[in-house]
Parts: sequence; structure tokens; C-alpha cells
Amino acid sequence: MMKMRDMESFRQRTLAKEIGCEGIGLHTGKQVRLTFKPAPENYGITFRRTDLPDSREIPARAQYVVDTALATTLGRDGVRVSTVEHCCAALHAMGIDNLRVEVDAPEIPIFDGSAQPFVRLIQEAGIAVQRAMKSFIVIRRPVRVGDGNKSAELSPANGFSLRCHIDFRHPLISNQEIGLDCSAANFCREIASARTFGFLKDIEALKNAGLAKGGSVNNAIVVDGFSILNPEGLRFADEFVRHKALDAVGDLFLLGRPLIGHLSIDKSGHALNHQLAMRVLSDPHCYEIVSATPSEMARIEATLPAFTPAEALA
Repeated sequence: MMKMRDMESFRQRTLAKEIGCEGIGLHTGKQVRLTFKPAPENYGITFRRTDLPDSREIPARAQYVVDTALATTLGRDGVRVSTVEHCCAALHAMGIDNLRVEVDAPEIPIFDGSAQPFVRLIQEAGIAVQRAMKSFIVIRRPVRVGDGNKSAELSPANGFSLRCHIDFRHPLISNQEIGLDCSAANFCREIASARTFGFLKDIEALKNAGLAKGGSVNNAIVVDGFSILNPEGLRFADEFVRHKALDAVGDLFLLGRPLIGHLSIDKSGHALNHQLAMRVLSDPHCYEIVSATPSEMARIEATLPAFTPAEALA
């Protein structure tokens, strides 16, 4: 029988209070106001543009992804919010189920290029545990998508874990791999602060095309032919693969529920991550929605050996 303190980790969560901040938009280069607002039980996560009159909330669901070039973009009725993946990764890892995310621009602030600022916002606001129980998406059969030498796969597991491999055939970004049990503590310690990265020649091309106006060494790792241009260097020796893992955690959050499964990605990006999420949702035989009642969690414990929900999903 599960102990009551274990059941507490299965209750839905929102924030204890509203909290906001400002940061630069990566592509517009303008100041963006972001606000997290607590939401009631069973509400889910939504994004809303406050700079547009009568704009509707956009659910943080894979079905609302309208673009995966350069970042993950959600859209509804012609209204878009881009670069949601770092925010979603923090919400996923911190177990937030219900929240209104408001932004007064077409993109989420890039901050330092990692998920750490979003984690700090959540921690500063505090987490409010709600009465309703969570529900989980449990992977029952392996699901794989691929594109040439790139692949992304979800398979059954006893919690949420991942393996990420990248190889850009560059002296500084070749053959990096990380494996992780995606508990909140591991996420915060191992990947939350890993920054997005780009090659100098590509950033210059984007700026010439009117994009990445806010991009700089303050919010990304900038790589030249053989060197890191950021004066402070890297936060981890393998920061590049850690950031790709962070992106994947955010992209898979758009399944709409906390995930129980093992994610394995090889040279994957936003497009393939989204394709994997949609492939899962299109096949009801490969997953199960499980409500976190004592009887249901006992059944899941019996079918997923050594399942430790308080550790894997806190």
C-alpha cells in the first residue's frame, strides 16, 4: 500500500501566487513581459498573448504546434507564441499541471538561453498542491520516428528517463551523450542551466534575414570554427547535449500529461520531437492514460517493475 506522503506527489500542482518578469525576445530583440498565473484543477497549461485584443488561450499541446523551425511554436486562430520549449521543460520537470502563461509579444523571453530562469520563477512563486490527482501518459509499446540518421523513440519504463546523443561533426560538438532519470532534482542539477547554442555563421545569416535580433553571447553559446566565443566559456563540458536533452523534455511536455516512459533521441531536434509526440497520440495502442488513484497506481506498480513514483515523478 502506498504511503500518504507518496500520494501527495501525485496531486496536481499550480503556483502559490502570480509572478512575472521581463526579458529580451530572441528574434524581435524587444523587451517581453512574461507572467505566470495560477490556474484551477484540471485546467492544464495555456499560453495567451496579452498584446493582442481578444486573443484566445493556446493549450500547451502537441496538436497546437504550428512551427518547429529554430524553436517550438504554438498557434491558434492565426495567433502564435514561439520559443516555448525552455518554459515547458521547467514546468514538466517541476511537476506543474495547471498554469496560465501570459506574454505580451509573439515569443517567450529567451533570458540566458536555458530553463534555469523559469525554474527560479517557479521556486520564487512557490508550488501549491491541489486536491485533484494527476493523470499520466504511460508508454506501453515502443514508438519510433526517424529522418535519415536522426531518430526519436519512446519505450516503456518505470518512470521518466532519457538518453540523448548528438554529433555535429564539429571539433567542439561531436559524439556527446547523456543519460538521465528526469526527476526534478536531476533536471535542476544536470540540464536546467544548459544554454541553447548556435554557430556564428548561422547567427549572422539569421540576423541578415531579420531574425535573431536579440541573440548574443548573453543568451546563447556562440561557436566559431574552433572556439567558444562566450567569455565565460561553458557551464558543462558537454553543455550542448545537455541543452538538446532540455529541449526534448520541453517538447514532450506537449503530450499534455506527465510522461512515464524512456525517451531516446539521436541527433533529434524540435521537428522530430514533435513528430514523435504526434505519433504517440495517433496510436491509442501504444499508451495509456492513468489517473493517479491508489488502485490505478497499484496496478501500474505491478506492471512496471520497481516503479518508484515519488522519486521518478516528484
